[in-house]
Amino acid sequence: MSKSIGVIVLAAGQGSRFRQVAGAEKDKLLAECTGRDSAVRSVIEHTLVNLPAALDKRVLVTTADRPQVIRMAQAYGCEVVLIESTGMGDSIAAGVAASTRLDGWLMVLGDMPFILPASIEQVVEQVADDCISVPLQGGEYGHPVGFGRSFGPGLMALSGNRGAKALFAQGRVVEVVVEDPGVLLDVDVPLALNFKSV
Repeated sequence: MSKSIGVIVLAAGQGSRFRQVAGAEKDKLLAECTGRDSAVRSVIEHTLVNLPAALDKRVLVTTADRPQVIRMAQAYGCEVVLIESTGMGDSIAAGVAASTRLDGWLMVLGDMPFILPASIEQVVEQVADDCISVPLQGGEYGHPVGFGRSFGPGLMALSGNRGAKALFAQGRVVEVVVEDPGVLLDVDVPLALNFKSV
């Protein structure tokens, strides 16, 4: 029996460090970014393009004041969940609550446009009911992180800015070794918008 793993794209954060440098009105998810394929797309579009086709349930969590992000998510087959909070915990909880019938969830950060699709697939393959799968690059944990079905209640109980790291102590953690620096690279500042310069 094949597992039904959904992807939850977390895209509600305000990117305050990016705005401090680029300007208060600049949304990093919409900033032009040169990807690993040398194509220029917005940060969020690169993130969505890299999602493997096999992940048929796609949920993007964001705030109502991002109409362009919402349209982009819908164009890539995502169900959009709107929340008022920008906290990571609130986003995860809302995304899982919108997709409770799945066998597992893959948490993808909307501002990580440089992850290779093959790395995402490797993490998904290791998702099992009682375990968390996480990419390991050069000894460091990266993203995305996969959670098996038994973590559903814990994920839905998250709130505020607290992410899911605390859940690592509650189950088996499967380290997926990848040769992909993209699993560690997020776009925090404008200089990070070109893969070749990070």
